[in-house]
Amino acid sequence: MQANDCEMVIMGAAGDLTKRLLLPALCNLGAAGLLRDTFKLIGVARADYTTEGFRAYLKDNLDQFVTDPDSKAYGMALLERTHFVQGDLTDGKTYETLKATLSPERNHVFYLAVPPKFFLPVIQQLGDAQLIQEESPGPWRKVVIEKPFGNDLESAKKLNHDIRAILKESQIFRIDHYLGKETVQNLLAFRFANGIFEPIWNRTYVDHVQITVAEKLGVETRGNYYETAGALKDMIPNHIFQLLSYVAMEPPISLDADAVRDEKSKVLRAVQELKPEDVLRYTVRGQYKDYRSSPDVNPGSNVETFVAMRLMVENWRWAGVPFYIRTGKKLPLRATEIAIQFKTPPAIMFKETQVANLSPNLLVIHVQPEEGISLRFGAKVPGPIVRLGDVNMKFQYKDYFGSRPGTGYETLLYDCMMGDRTLFQRADMVESGWRVVQPILDVWSALQPRNFPNYTSGSWGPAEATDLMERDGRKWRNIPS
Repeated sequence: MQANDCEMVIMGAAGDLTKRLLLPALCNLGAAGLLRDTFKLIGVARADYTTEGFRAYLKDNLDQFVTDPDSKAYGMALLERTHFVQGDLTDGKTYETLKATLSPERNHVFYLAVPPKFFLPVIQQLGDAQLIQEESPGPWRKVVIEKPFGNDLESAKKLNHDIRAILKESQIFRIDHYLGKETVQNLLAFRFANGIFEPIWNRTYVDHVQITVAEKLGVETRGNYYETAGALKDMIPNHIFQLLSYVAMEPPISLDADAVRDEKSKVLRAVQELKPEDVLRYTVRGQYKDYRSSPDVNPGSNVETFVAMRLMVENWRWAGVPFYIRTGKKLPLRATEIAIQFKTPPAIMFKETQVANLSPNLLVIHVQPEEGISLRFGAKVPGPIVRLGDVNMKFQYKDYFGSRPGTGYETLLYDCMMGDRTLFQRADMVESGWRVVQPILDVWSALQPRNFPNYTSGSWGPAEATDLMERDGRKWRNIPS
């Protein structure tokens, strides 16, 4: 089904997000026949482009970032329906020009591809210019807001409050591109469309859960941003808590947006807040060597590039099951995965054999770069002697459903145009995430790290991260490259 007719406005259209992700995603949607022939793209930025100059800029990016021939062909056709408004995003005159470019009788998506400090000023300008007011009946107006949403709990609450004074909640689409990945969306199907997994998806059978989001690259040219965020704010309250909530949520009563988001919100509210002494025991921060010599980074910076922690979800299903989280830059490889380790069975029947220990079953949900699911279990090694070996069953999306060009934004942009908010964060979910992170921010800001930098590039972070698991008698999964 084609998306609803609309004009899409990208505020801050001259940045990396547009050329690397949004433009390829629109091209992929168009090539799949999911955009109407009347779809129109308008870029707004301070960059000194005319419409023709902006089209030439996008054409260069098509050649660089759109690899599928059909998607590239759609992109070339889209250029004819692309326009550009040059101007300062804090200047009302820019919005007067934008208003004259838009067709008031059509639906509008405003995508805020701008730094977080401009979220509220841009929305205020859109409101002052009467660009986001809706009348019933009449065309809809939607605003897509990138992460990070706030710097802490207080700022997230204030931003929610200020934005909702201008927009209705139904108009706000807080985006997290992790939710556009097929494997993440498949978690609902995997858990609730298959009868064999849900009965063992609880504290009776699960020993612990590991969530890893590893980057092989460092901060590269994002030093300015990273110095204000760090690994904790950049990854935990958004990407990683989205993964955690899909793993730990209860079955929703339907696939209605609020039914799904209600259950995710309950999980985040059930995550135990860490007391100050718990922060010291159950969280680890690290900084890779050479970070301080990166462009736009303070030579004496204490910003963390690695975080590991243990969290507990205090509800009936997960009581006593630790969730271990780690994320960082300059790690051995790029990989995002969720590993669910099950409890081992009693080994009594093997006591007269050469089997010393039974390996626990391990279910791994691979999010990126490969998308799929694997299950490890024990099997008898052929021969007259009873010995066991670990074997793996592995499912990869590309093997069953083929490979399709994708950035992770296709589904999210399509859902926004269709008005489906299932994969977008609600205000209470954002604040629940920050509620968990806030005690860590408080302790870390009060106690500056004394040993930074404390891990070498290509390692799995500081030694304290290993200690975090070993104190509990567990260890991090060795992710194969």
